[in-house]
Amino acid sequence: MAKLSSQEWQEFTSGCANLHVLQTGTWGELKSYFGWVPAWFVKGDLGAQVLFQNLPLGYKVAYIPRGPVSLSGPAINHPDWPALLEELDAFCVQQKAVFLKIEPDFWEEDLESNVLPYPGLRSSSHSIQPPRTVLVSLEGTEEQILARMKSKTRYNIRLAAKKGVTVQEISSVDPFYDLLEGTSDRAAFGIHTREYYQRTFQLFHPLGACAIFLAEFQGMPLASIMVFKCGERSWYFYGASSEQHRQLMPTYLVQWEAMRWAKARGCSSYDLWGVPDEEIDTLEQEFTARSDGLWGVYRFKRGFGGQLLRASGPWDRVYSPTLYNLYLIRARILGGE
Repeated sequence: MAKLSSQEWQEFTSGCANLHVLQTGTWGELKSYFGWVPAWFVKGDLGAQVLFQNLPLGYKVAYIPRGPVSLSGPAINHPDWPALLEELDAFCVQQKAVFLKIEPDFWEEDLESNVLPYPGLRSSSHSIQPPRTVLVSLEGTEEQILARMKSKTRYNIRLAAKKGVTVQEISSVDPFYDLLEGTSDRAAFGIHTREYYQRTFQLFHPLGACAIFLAEFQGMPLASIMVFKCGERSWYFYGASSEQHRQLMPTYLVQWEAMRWAKARGCSSYDLWGVPDEEIDTLEQEFTARSDGLWGVYRFKRGFGGQLLRASGPWDRVYSPTLYNLYLIRARILGGE
């Protein structure tokens, strides 16, 4: 069985162009502290980091976030897929996995109509990662990036700086998490523990792959975000803001400084990570009237001039149909499907 060590996986992925941060060994290590067990498989030029999570009675869920990854171009319909799937099947069955979920790292528009990217899997409506996002290009000069934004967003970025909002990169998770707790209480959404964000920063920051930015006004923390980079790609995963001085637009300036940070480190894109899973016409027609769920987030993110994209998948490989159906029922109850 072509199961790798973490060091072997790191060596393999060092040759993968455009690697997603969720397929890095560092992400697998992070998740290992919080209930997941990573395993790595390679067949030919194709490989995958698989995360396993325990279920009752010794069963497991297996999950490939934003993979598999390839040494030789796109992973869609890769010739090494059947051999890799055989390895994955054998290990998943051995581990008593109910199913294997794959959320690939390519966009729906990359697929030909009615063509499965991974033969042998079934389409699912139960996503773990947000399927739809806004991807901002960092190509060109800073002025060119700003010019692609909506005029109100450019205005808000410059207003924040003019009114005295300052943004700095910080080395402590605490100011970020303090703001995050307040945001979570107001908006009633779940967050990870302080330990989770601390561990994340401790693992990724020494690699130059993570930064925390804090926007302040006269020493008062107003907004903070945690961003990641891998190769030429960057992502905004976590963010928080205060109710104080919202008219100073600190959330706009802190995002702009994160984009400048990513661009200075060779990134060509900045993924704003998560908007309502609706088509562009629906989003544009309804975003002014809705604030539930991610709708308020879309109102903010659309202004940065990015492209609305939807990830392919998810795709499931089912090993225990009965338990799989029970899992889907539970997901529906929890609002995940």
